[in-house]
Amino acid sequence: MKAIRTRGGLSVRLDVRTTVVVTLLVVAALVSGVVLIGTGDFDIPAADVVRTLFGNGDAGQEFIINDLRLPRVLVGLLVGAALGLGGALFQSIARNPLGSPDVLGLGQGATAGALTMIVLFKGSAVEVAGGALVGGLVTGLAIYLLAWKRGVHGYRLILVGIGVSAFITAINGYLLTKADFVDAARSVVWMTGSLNGRDWAQVWPLLVLCAVLVPLVLVYGRPLRMLEMGDDVANSLGVRVERTRFVLLGASVLLTAAATAAAGPVSFVALTAPQLARRLTRSPGPNLMPAMFMGATLLIVADWASQRAFGADQLPVGVVTGVLGGVYLLWLLVTQRKAGRI
Repeated sequence: MKAIRTRGGLSVRLDVRTTVVVTLLVVAALVSGVVLIGTGDFDIPAADVVRTLFGNGDAGQEFIINDLRLPRVLVGLLVGAALGLGGALFQSIARNPLGSPDVLGLGQGATAGALTMIVLFKGSAVEVAGGALVGGLVTGLAIYLLAWKRGVHGYRLILVGIGVSAFITAINGYLLTKADFVDAARSVVWMTGSLNGRDWAQVWPLLVLCAVLVPLVLVYGRPLRMLEMGDDVANSLGVRVERTRFVLLGASVLLTAAATAAAGPVSFVALTAPQLARRLTRSPGPNLMPAMFMGATLLIVADWASQRAFGADQLPVGVVTGVLGGVYLLWLLVTQRKAGRI
């Protein structure tokens, strides 16, 4: 930790290792994005991708990059960042590495909203995304209200979330049994989580939401760190505990629901990104910025792997994150058990 003082007397504490990690993750996300843009049936060298992004490419490259591939990559970066930040908030508030939107049922809630629009109303892509957003928000509110008892505490939040997730999973199964063949196939594809076919219509709403919520969350970074020490300590330090918890949970639910609406329920990014970021920074606290950029990098790398690592078979990105995240979850449970935490 290094203290930097300005001429006006302002002092800023800077964690050098965290700053280096964030910088490297930003570079990794950008490089991975450039590589992914150049990947496809018509491969484009990275130098040509960069030149085209700066407006110096030919007409064919501009169409392929700016109209077809760039929106997909931007959606991937924004979805990964939103999931990473949302997961860091949930884990910090719950004070538990399993306090993730994947475990608490927000993805299932968003899925229920999307399936309702697909199966019952034959909705368009925009209506399905809107249904997913509403479903995620309603689920988050339900979990908060059911977990409330003179405040919301970590383990109660997780247990209620697991129960709600199981209930909504049953509803989703029922909706699938009522769907015809075409709607069932469409639902299964959406439930996997994919970046295929994403365009600028998904980029702008997610970009605006992140532009509003990320600064809000960072402003609450210091109170969130105090919340990790317990409600009594945070109260004694002047933190409005329930107000802070409600705002941050609301921001996390919005980020997760918006990401799910844009790309489907991409699993395990929200669970793994904060934990990997914390291991890299070796810093206590929520590690919000590292988790956000780690999520963006993970999702872009997973999307590249889904297109390149399986030969001619291109998998939805949710399949790759599900496999990797499932392995990580098992490892996390084993290490937590050996440490006597579960």
